[in-house]
Amino acid sequence: MSTDRVVLVTGGNRGIGRAIAERFVAAGYRVAVTARSGEGPEGTLTVRADVTDAAQVDSAFTQVEQKLGPVEIVVANAGITRDTLLLRMSEDDFDSVVATNLGGTFRVVKRAAKGLLRARWGRVILISSVVGLYGSAGQVNYSASKSALVGFARSLTRELGGRGITANVVAPGFIETDMTAELAAETQAQYKATIPAGRFATADEVAGVVTWLASDDAAYISGAVIPVDGGLGMGH
Repeated sequence: MSTDRVVLVTGGNRGIGRAIAERFVAAGYRVAVTARSGEGPEGTLTVRADVTDAAQVDSAFTQVEQKLGPVEIVVANAGITRDTLLLRMSEDDFDSVVATNLGGTFRVVKRAAKGLLRARWGRVILISSVVGLYGSAGQVNYSASKSALVGFARSLTRELGGRGITANVVAPGFIETDMTAELAAETQAQYKATIPAGRFATADEVAGVVTWLASDDAAYISGAVIPVDGGLGMGH
């Protein structure tokens, strides 16, 4: 089904965010992406924003609203990692990851919410990770920030669910990206051995689930965590 609803994808210049933006463009949506640097895919409007800065987030939304119209679908995808074991993790390693992954989601969704309420329609889709509920050594900061998105989406569902707005979480597992491509073949094989599907996902497989959640077919799904992990998390 083609639609011209307005979508904003944070961190849409590379990886999963880029694939999500491409998928929405292909389906006929009007798509904007935020990026600290680089450009979104062809057919998107790229706006500069660091999601840790509320003023930059506000400015980005204003630009999108002026050029494309009110944002109806928000995909909070921007995220960073600062992996290290807890005893070596600095205050900054922890704070910066939480400020981007969780705080960034808060700033973006808060800025979008008034428009969604006015329209009495909206989709909030938060990109988490299998490690949010599965856990991962060396990722206390990242895992905590990603599991927090579940409570965020469920509380938002209770606040806004009666206004035609849904809030859901997508939890990808290992994805074929530049990052996983750099892993040694032996390491990749070890990871794949733990995944029932026996392979990594493509970014497009995650994007397909996101665009489905934004569609009318998913109107009665809210507060859900949808894993796209080949069975790795197994229902977490």
